[in-house]
Amino acid sequence: MSERRLRCDVVVVGAGPAGMSAAQAAASHGASVIVVDAQPQPGGQIWRHDVRDGAPPPSSTLQAALAAAGVTLLPQSEVVGSAGRRLFVRIGNDGATIDHEALVLATGARELLLPFPGWTLPGVTGAGGAQALAKQGWPVRGQRVVLAGSGPLLLAAAATLRRHGADVLGIHEQAALPAVAGFAAGLWRWPGKLAQALQLRASLAAVPYRTGSHVLRAIGDDRLRAVELRVGGRSIELECDMLGCGFGLVPNVELALSLGCALDDGTPHPRVIVDDVQRSSIAHVYAAGEACGIGGVDCARIEGGIAGHAAVGQARAARALLSRRARARRFAAALRKTFALHDDIRALADGSTLICRCEDVRLDALAGCDGARETKLMTRFGMGPCQGRICGTALAEIRGVARTGFRVPIFPVSLDVLSCFDDAPRIHPQES
Repeated sequence: MSERRLRCDVVVVGAGPAGMSAAQAAASHGASVIVVDAQPQPGGQIWRHDVRDGAPPPSSTLQAALAAAGVTLLPQSEVVGSAGRRLFVRIGNDGATIDHEALVLATGARELLLPFPGWTLPGVTGAGGAQALAKQGWPVRGQRVVLAGSGPLLLAAAATLRRHGADVLGIHEQAALPAVAGFAAGLWRWPGKLAQALQLRASLAAVPYRTGSHVLRAIGDDRLRAVELRVGGRSIELECDMLGCGFGLVPNVELALSLGCALDDGTPHPRVIVDDVQRSSIAHVYAAGEACGIGGVDCARIEGGIAGHAAVGQARAARALLSRRARARRFAAALRKTFALHDDIRALADGSTLICRCEDVRLDALAGCDGARETKLMTRFGMGPCQGRICGTALAEIRGVARTGFRVPIFPVSLDVLSCFDDAPRIHPQES
């Protein structure tokens, strides 16, 4: 194997709405741009390529614009390490270095998965995970599906699953009816969002939508057989083949942290701190979209544009988008307030519930552990392949314990790939 040496003005990590928008903005000023993304197709999670329906129109439009501008896309690629303004990247089974003047982090978010009895049974996934499986061709036709949790992702997942032939038995929203109704009544302030909501609800008219309702436990032996739910103050049991639980999203900040970017850790799930033009605490590193706080697709696209313009020194073009960003962030704040998780959701796990799936650590094993470091040392919590992405964020949510540290490389990489690099990338353990 040999090392590829690449160079560009701007390198963008992530090919979702924020990343593609950043690449388009930077390229519009004549900059050379390389986009690194782990998936085989651009679009990120929200615009994930559908094996049957292809890419959503906004994604297709952006992809065409990037191709016309000469932007280089490196699919199925991940950042392994860094040294100054050089990134070490795995591309398939090979390694490459990318020297750059500016870096835009558009690393997106992942689902917040909260443990409850039975959540590790085959057939139980995140709501977004169920949607992704359907888009990637997983056979869901005829499957009986229940969706539970909080937020609009439940509706989007239900629509995708139905379109692929699943029988969606119900959507169980933990937020109370007055909160949901009040949010819906205020959507007139965002006409585009109102139109989307009406269209989505129309497509799901036949699916029961229960507010003030949440999952209690998943039931089954070798796989999911049924789910117990709290509905209207009483518990009911529904037989089903798949349960998708959506409790919100968590910013992906591991790469930003490994680069030394300052994070806002005043919440259970840190975000990258940026200035008015999306610049991080490191002068040549910018961040956009969900990595800066969960804001949705509109916010991601606007912030990506701001970061892309600013990364090539076009401050005026960047600041022209600030009012649009403020409007998008106001919508995100209203969404966050309406669908904030209730304490009942955080208290679903009992002592025998697995918290760390990689290392088989149950909740009662964490009794007496003080802080993330002791928790990890005493139980191996967070030391498995996910490096605390699932269990660490869950524990931060339900107990307020800071996430356990992770190690670079952020994702597993073979020694064959590391051996490609003439200069060793910076790979130091990151501890909390």
